[in-house]
Amino acid sequence: MTQNAITVLQEGSVTSAKGFEAGVTYAGLKVQRDGVVDLGILLSRRPSAVAGMFTSSNIRSPSVTLSQRRLAVGKTLGVVANSGCANTCVGEQGYKDAEESTALAARHLGLTPDEIVMCSTGLIGAELPMALIRAGIPKITMSPTGGHDFANAIRTTDKFGKEIAVALDIGGARVTLGGCAKGAGMIHPQMATMLAFLTTDANVEPSFLKDALKEAVDATFNMVSVDGDMSTNDTVLLFANGAAGGPAIRAGTSDAAKFQQALHHVSRHLSHEIVRDGEGATKVMEVTVAGARTLADARVAARSISSSLLVKAAVHGNDPNWGRIMMAVGKSQAYLEEDKIGVYLNDVCLMEHGLPIPFFREAVVASMRSNPTVRFRVELNIGSASATAWGCDISQEYVHFNSAYVT
Repeated sequence: MTQNAITVLQEGSVTSAKGFEAGVTYAGLKVQRDGVVDLGILLSRRPSAVAGMFTSSNIRSPSVTLSQRRLAVGKTLGVVANSGCANTCVGEQGYKDAEESTALAARHLGLTPDEIVMCSTGLIGAELPMALIRAGIPKITMSPTGGHDFANAIRTTDKFGKEIAVALDIGGARVTLGGCAKGAGMIHPQMATMLAFLTTDANVEPSFLKDALKEAVDATFNMVSVDGDMSTNDTVLLFANGAAGGPAIRAGTSDAAKFQQALHHVSRHLSHEIVRDGEGATKVMEVTVAGARTLADARVAARSISSSLLVKAAVHGNDPNWGRIMMAVGKSQAYLEEDKIGVYLNDVCLMEHGLPIPFFREAVVASMRSNPTVRFRVELNIGSASATAWGCDISQEYVHFNSAYVT
């Protein structure tokens, strides 16, 4: 598949880019069953520029704290990641355990501890089972084809792994970008998402890499919502090791624009996969707000709609209740003029100039019932800015699952 010179690679993964390897094992952090893995390492075998974004929650995992501190030093080559335990709300021991885990991984790889960061995901309030991690890390075998396994090792309530890789020509070099992510619940990021790992063999100037990541995150990962709750462990890391060769990609150039487009493509795909896999979800919601006065207004309004529990419930019940759309737009505090607003559902106009118009309800209901994606478009008609957010419906299965998550 090719789009705007971007080729989506079949069976692409986070290790599709040159110079990246991954390995996994089952350490015992999750309940054992066929194919389950819960501990993995992702590594660049070459020096790499790294950009990261982390949860803005005031309650955060020591794994996040350690990663932030080490990224600031600028020597990071890889990450050790575990699922089944968030390493959160466990006091000072959590930081010590994260330090030991990275030291174990570094020793296994022949690196120094400050070259490895850590990401954890799972149940809050339990210490990392260090005896299992000590036994598990030496069992990990690194491989350039280990990306698919790594995507599975970071899963918690995810029903499937989320991964992609694309290729394109930049500056005379064939460049690859890959990525994987996890997330199905506790999804309403305000910086990045759940856990996401992005890799590229492009030669990217470090300051531009950081700006490119933030731009991609703001337009994709920060525009998804499953249940309105933000994790204590949210992390997205972007590694660029330059293995593809070519001149450094710098801000303000045509090469930078190409790289940004490809990074957006990868991030958008992973974001969409997260809401498609939302806990209990039966439908994806795509919400576009157009004609806003500012981009910030368009984003906050779209996000308000996609995260509204009443809108989510209406989508689950195939109910074209456009009043809930108007409620969500109004509470977003985006600037609007009510008599200029239009609302569309799967391209059917439900209201225009702030007033309802007749529509064939049964046809709209049938459209909602038969389509796996329900599309809302709100035209504010007061500017030129637009933004799209993604979410999913809310179901009885979500309530049932999360009412007994621990027990």
